[in-house]
Amino acid sequence: MRFYSTNRDVAPTGLREALFQGQAADRGLYMPETYPSFGPDELEALGDKTYPEIASAILRPFTKDVIDEGRLLALCEDAYDYEVPIEKVTDRRHVLRLDQGPTASFKDFAARMMARWMGELLAEDEQELVILTATSGDTGSAVAHAYHGIDGIRIVVLFPKDEVSTRQRKQMTTLGGNVTTFSVDGKFDDCQALVKRAFADEDLAGIRLSSANSINIGRLLPQSVYYVYAYVRLADAANLEPIVFSVPSGNFGDMMGAVIARKMGVPIERLVIATNENDEVPKFLASGVYQKIEPSRVCISNAMNVGHPSNLARLVDLYGGWMDEKGTLRASPSMEKLRADLFGISITDAETRETIKQAYENHGVILEPHGAVGWAGLQRFVESHSEASSRTMVSVETAHPAKFPEEIRSLIGIDPEVPLSLSGIEDRPETFEPLTVDYEPFRDMLRARFS
Repeated sequence: MRFYSTNRDVAPTGLREALFQGQAADRGLYMPETYPSFGPDELEALGDKTYPEIASAILRPFTKDVIDEGRLLALCEDAYDYEVPIEKVTDRRHVLRLDQGPTASFKDFAARMMARWMGELLAEDEQELVILTATSGDTGSAVAHAYHGIDGIRIVVLFPKDEVSTRQRKQMTTLGGNVTTFSVDGKFDDCQALVKRAFADEDLAGIRLSSANSINIGRLLPQSVYYVYAYVRLADAANLEPIVFSVPSGNFGDMMGAVIARKMGVPIERLVIATNENDEVPKFLASGVYQKIEPSRVCISNAMNVGHPSNLARLVDLYGGWMDEKGTLRASPSMEKLRADLFGISITDAETRETIKQAYENHGVILEPHGAVGWAGLQRFVESHSEASSRTMVSVETAHPAKFPEEIRSLIGIDPEVPLSLSGIEDRPETFEPLTVDYEPFRDMLRARFS
């Protein structure tokens, strides 16, 4: 299996190299040259498998050149040692709860698998690896926990100081050890820009850098698995029954996992792309004109406060276009095909709050702000596409409601039950360092600590 860059100025490479590079040398993002194909019989056969077994089957074609089949299954069983509930809301609508992992976020699915891949491959090396990660909320904690204590790896996490919840922050600032966190006086896009610039900086060539953001192909591939899992659990796989997924979207890595699942054979009839008030992608789908939002808008679904999603370059590439690392559309994709496959919708904070209230009052379902954006997007899709109302539909819940206790309490009058992973976190001592949005101090810090 080979992986090419969306900027196509470097030669394709293997999974090992793509994992450790994070971003390609030409600043593009790695994508598979080919995709495995799962037909009706193969999908149906996965229906009674465990989540780790499904993950091993789906990821095997991408990893077979570097990880033994038996070892891959063992890594999947180690990474996915928690439940993956699918909550039935109505006869045809469900919520896929990806909030049961060690940091109560969907980011656990990708980060834990990628950390195990890297740990497996690093056993053959001697040079230390430094992982740079920008986070808008949940990525940082998931990555920090996934890599915490792994030999040969140091973690550097950058988060916007005013846009993460207390529990989100403390999940990454209370670990210590090989994890270093920085509070950036700016937005998520500023954090992401610092990380991207570091990867392209020749002055840092002496440091072995990689990324655990969704720009890394190692984050992207495992995110395709839970779409396959939900499909084979809910639909008639033998007859390729179509399904609709609604994905709350910020940096669009989660969305790209669904796109990859579709490329592998899951019959996703429509993919609902639900954003918060950072609506650059829904506007792009509607008009064909892409314009970043600078600075990104602050919304209660904070992990989605992204004014320019990195993974949009991957989506554009798959539909025949070219978007460079700065967000410039060098060649337009097929907008007709994009619109046929994707339904883009922006949900306001007011709509998000109302959705949380209605979901609880009407169905007894507790959603947090990100999952509420996905559920509201699904409702808007059905309102404008009544012919799809008979389809099996799944809305993705990306974080545990207990991460946003004040918001949930104010809207529905209850305190969400706190999972064990968050219990007592407010009382733990934390350590983080301040950082400006200027690149040079960040570069100098990296050189001083890791050269």
